[in-house]
Amino acid sequence: MIRTISTEEITRNIREMCIEANHYLSEDMKRALKNAVDTEKAPLGKKILHQLQENLAIADEEMIPICQDTGMAVVFAEIGQDVHLEGMLLEEAINEGVRQGYVEGFLRKSVVGDPLLRENTKDNTPAVIHCSIVAGDKVRLALAPKGFGSENMSRIFMLKPADGIEGVKQAILTAVRDAGPNACPPMVVGVGIGGTFEKCALLAKQALIRPVDERSKIPYIKKLEEEMLTKVNGLGIGPGGLGGTTTALAVNINTYATHIAGLPVAINICCHVNRHVVREI
Repeated sequence: MIRTISTEEITRNIREMCIEANHYLSEDMKRALKNAVDTEKAPLGKKILHQLQENLAIADEEMIPICQDTGMAVVFAEIGQDVHLEGMLLEEAINEGVRQGYVEGFLRKSVVGDPLLRENTKDNTPAVIHCSIVAGDKVRLALAPKGFGSENMSRIFMLKPADGIEGVKQAILTAVRDAGPNACPPMVVGVGIGGTFEKCALLAKQALIRPVDERSKIPYIKKLEEEMLTKVNGLGIGPGGLGGTTTALAVNINTYATHIAGLPVAINICCHVNRHVVREI
């Protein structure tokens, strides 16, 4: 049975998601930050974590953004193959939702229409949109406004297969160490392993949307996530980059098949707010 969904519904949801993501921290991130306050060993690190929680409370009460960089909107749209979209084109509907959300929500507009000419589009469009066709008759939307303090710290390593899992570990640590305070720690580290140059980057971005208290279902990847979180926190960068035992709240790793001659690894880092909202229509 084919189910018809108006693209006006998609626009409305994206508009609301833009405002929600920029004003309210997701429940998984709230839990992670609360746990970090309890476990942080450095007095200064603990103080900074308390200040971050105070900032979140003020943003909630006064309806102001949790970060001044309200990001570039990244949208993952999973379209059920039994869905018929009626109205404007999907990409247009998503961008219209972003436009409404950022303009009517009084969010900072940070997007320039050309990467070299640098003229602001004044409505934070276009979004970066990733679409996929899945089973079912629903549309699943995931929106993640990505600030560029952390985005600029992202890395891709085209490793040799012989580098193996130890090479992957070193790549992750190198990326986090180089990022230091610039990624506004405590950070969330998204890692993509496998695929091609562009696929591993997409895997890393998708990893940031996974709840930070949800581990990989692949046993050895789950173990790797836990090991790398311990090693990342052992770097001593700490909250705000001022030292401590909480450099990252989570290391989320996604994997994909790859070529016999390659081992692509991407690390996409996000700051302590790691904004993301997921809805199903």
